[in-house]
Amino acid sequence: MARTTNSDTLPYVESRYELGMLATQRVRDLNGGAEPVVEKGNDKMTVVALREIASGKLDVNAVRHEFVQSYKESPALPDGEESLEIGSEDPMLREIDAELESVLGEEEPIIIAEEPETAESDDAE
Repeated sequence: MARTTNSDTLPYVESRYELGMLATQRVRDLNGGAEPVVEKGNDKMTVVALREIASGKLDVNAVRHEFVQSYKESPALPDGEESLEIGSEDPMLREIDAELESVLGEEEPIIIAEEPETAESDDAE
């Protein structure tokens, strides 16, 4: 296939939006070492991913599943790196969180009053 168009891929995906998501996931897979199901040639990975979808040889449901799972799982950190997220298992942090919630819950809502009209605005009319 010399050129892949949206109409070539629409029988295999539900919309152009989904096509973008699936092609993005497939490019991640290809960059991660997955074998292309079509001949790569000198094409960029994006073109290869679109050609794979348009060929019908790619299991689109598997790519769709991978895409959804990639947003459900938290990324694994390399050894030696610490997460910046605060863990709720620390009792001191839980106590601070509870104190913050109680203080924030006690605050009165801020009401912004409209400015009263001045004499200058009355003269302008």
